Amino acid sequence: MSTIEDVAKLAGLSRTTVSRVINNHPYVSEEKRKLVMEAMERLGYVPNSSARSLRSQKTELIALFVPRIMNPFFSQLVESMEIAAAEHNYQLIICQTRYSSEKELNYMNLLKTKQVDGVILASIQNDWEVLEPFLDYGPIVLCNEFDEQANVPSVMLDQVHGGYIATKHLLEQGHRRIAYCRGSTRSNVANHREIGFRKALSEYGIVFDEQYAFRDTLHSEDGRRVFHRMLSLSEPPTAVFTGSDEVAAGIISEAKKHGCKVPDHLAVVGFDNQAITQLMEPTITTVHQPVEKMAQKALEVMIEKIHSRTYRQREIYKFPLKLIIRGSTVTNKLAKL
Repeated sequence: MSTIEDVAKLAGLSRTTVSRVINNHPYVSEEKRKLVMEAMERLGYVPNSSARSLRSQKTELIALFVPRIMNPFFSQLVESMEIAAAEHNYQLIICQTRYSSEKELNYMNLLKTKQVDGVILASIQNDWEVLEPFLDYGPIVLCNEFDEQANVPSVMLDQVHGGYIATKHLLEQGHRRIAYCRGSTRSNVANHREIGFRKALSEYGIVFDEQYAFRDTLHSEDGRRVFHRMLSLSEPPTAVFTGSDEVAAGIISEAKKHGCKVPDHLAVVGFDNQAITQLMEPTITTVHQPVEKMAQKALEVMIEKIHSRTYRQREIYKFPLKLIIRGSTVTNKLAKL
């Protein structure tokens, strides 16, 4: 890792001059300031008061990366993790990436400059080979999202099983034309849910019809859009498995506007078991995720890594999922499996 002395040598200036540039001292010529900035850029040197202190110094701050804070799943994750962090006398910094790889890398500099002790990634926008070098500066823990190449702890849910039990439930209700709404094509969480979805269809001897695949569906507005696309098909699906309660709610809301009865004409399964599932009419069948347990475990693993300094170590912690059956798939029936 480059030092201030390296910057001074490359710029051909004294350490004092470099320090003055870093601290915005007024009595430095623009020419010298430019030389210092160019040297810092070439060396990848990032000045920070914490980074210049002892490497053992702790900020007691942990950064949590989420794609969308307005998504109820991530809102719940943030709340649960903040509570867990407070119990360990740590504070949480929330970084909203908005599915941007560039924003994710910008936020990763918080770790590089030692402004946080560690980073928890609830979503991943860059390939792991791009993120892995940041382990030189502190621990990274994956929570919810995961990457098979990552040599760090992953706290995750059994998404294959989640997709499987949701789809099997629809098959048991007699549905054969089943649509699937999934999230980002970059997401391994969405990929694993689709594996479970296809596994259930395969067990019933059904070859998935790609016209029933709706990708990059993330919001309730996407759900409204998907409903109209399904309606336009020559043989509309009789059921749909979504990867989000938000999307499920959008589909149900739009269906009601157009006289499509749920579940009589269209059965709908969500994912997450957020509060909206019990506020909709009908209530939404969904897959429950133990967000609190996952958040607590991720926080505990992070703190252990901060203290042990064993950053490059692949560990898997997996939690089960559970199907909650409500009115959007079965008329006048409420049960838990």
